[in-house]
Amino acid sequence: MATSTANSNDMSSSLGAYYADLHVHIGRTNAGNPVKISGSRNLTFGNIAKEAEERKGISLIGIIDCHSPGVQRDIDDYLQAGEMKELQEGGIAYGGTTILLGSELEIREPGMGPAHLLVFYPSLEQMKSFTKWLDKHMKNVHLSSQRVYVPARELQKEVYDRGGMVIPAHIFTPHRSIYGSCAPRMAEVMDLELVSAVELGLSADTEMAGLLSELDPYPILTNSDAHSLGKIGREYNELRMARPNYCEFQKALGMKEGRRIAANYGLNPRLGKYHRTFCGGCSYIIDEAEAAVERCPYCGSAKLVRGVQDRIRSIADRSEPAVPAHRPPYHYQVPLEFIPGLGPAKFEALLRAFGTEMNILHRVSEQELAGVVGGDLAGSIAAARDGRLALTSGGGGTYGKVDTAKGFGE
Repeated sequence: MATSTANSNDMSSSLGAYYADLHVHIGRTNAGNPVKISGSRNLTFGNIAKEAEERKGISLIGIIDCHSPGVQRDIDDYLQAGEMKELQEGGIAYGGTTILLGSELEIREPGMGPAHLLVFYPSLEQMKSFTKWLDKHMKNVHLSSQRVYVPARELQKEVYDRGGMVIPAHIFTPHRSIYGSCAPRMAEVMDLELVSAVELGLSADTEMAGLLSELDPYPILTNSDAHSLGKIGREYNELRMARPNYCEFQKALGMKEGRRIAANYGLNPRLGKYHRTFCGGCSYIIDEAEAAVERCPYCGSAKLVRGVQDRIRSIADRSEPAVPAHRPPYHYQVPLEFIPGLGPAKFEALLRAFGTEMNILHRVSEQELAGVVGGDLAGSIAAARDGRLALTSGGGGTYGKVDTAKGFGE
């Protein structure tokens, strides 16, 4: 568990800013075998690396289906061909991008709902060894997000004894998460000393997390949980590190030697597809100040999917959020794909002009954008990256939307 403070600014002055998305799925192996059933077929290990390096501008990418033997064969092929290189400090290098080898696993304690955990290891050899252990405790080790039939604390100990780390995934979503479907407190399920960070998920932000005091010690990550190449980087983190690799990432989570998470970039929770409670009877998103109801106020149905905001309110041990001083700023940012009028042709024109999405979002001025796509669209992009677009709430598995009728918010 990371609780130490960062060192002086002298040490951090030599560090660089790196963008990181640590939760990307693999749809298929190069041989065409399924890994994440709901993932796109072109979501392969090699295509993810290429997309992150060449189009997204993401320096540290976590591919979290690397426990699959078929994926490991693909990695071996890339290493043997010299297209990728395993780093001594941990991770697989492809051009300017480093891949962290991860796995998403499902736990389920007696009497509780399921929850997903992310596991990361520095080397392919360690991941292969972990796969052999998983194969004894899992029905199908070839697939993503499978249930591990051991107690959560036993799984945690196994991971850390093998030199890895555990990060609970999308902790508030109503399906397969620690707080959303498993338990009101993480301590009821897991060993709190064997947790390196937590991942928020698309429907929550750090202020919402500040309503639970149990989360105060932990660094927070904002990741995409991408099931297609285009979704990579829809949420991401800015890390201050010397280089993109596993050891530096571990130091950033521990706030050691000046390394740290400098910022979280994520959707405004209103855009998340599980932000508010959803009625399965009349398909209405209950987006009101007080929605802690057992039945839909519009049709009376009890078929409700409790939204993230409403779930957090029901389990909070604070009436007002308290965000710890060590926690970085959380920047609301609408992904480029959500911006009305930014179609494939104009998007490609921006990439040709400025290289990567991270350049478009962080390094290119509004005036430069206007020179490629015109003033109106450039204004929308500038408003999107500043979190100033008006939004309608998502819920029940449907994403929120940019409300073009309302224009730019404050």
